[in-house]
Amino acid sequence: MIKIYHNPRCSKSRQGLTILEDSKKEFEIVKYLDTIPTEKELTEIINLLGISPIQLVRKTEKIWKEEFKGKELSDSQIIKAMIQNPKLIERPIVINNNKAIIGRPPEDILTII
Repeated sequence: MIKIYHNPRCSKSRQGLTILEDSKKEFEIVKYLDTIPTEKELTEIINLLGISPIQLVRKTEKIWKEEFKGKELSDSQIIKAMIQNPKLIERPIVINNNKAIIGRPPEDILTII
């Protein structure tokens, strides 16, 4: 089943959700600010995306700039920072079986559904 990690306050995330709705395929919405992924889940998502943890971080967020920018952080520390501050997780993330994509631009979601 398709799963979208969604933040309703984000325009790109809302656009990604619309793409899924328009596809008429069944999918699950995870509001990741309310249901924060575990360290294991986030690690699995990063592995499916085929990226390093730092590539999933929203580096323009105030909390990143104030608390983490310029520091030497391990992958594990970056993952923990995203779990403690889920606003740092890039969005939307769409997973379909063993494929995942960050929906930026949202049209990229079409490549895996």
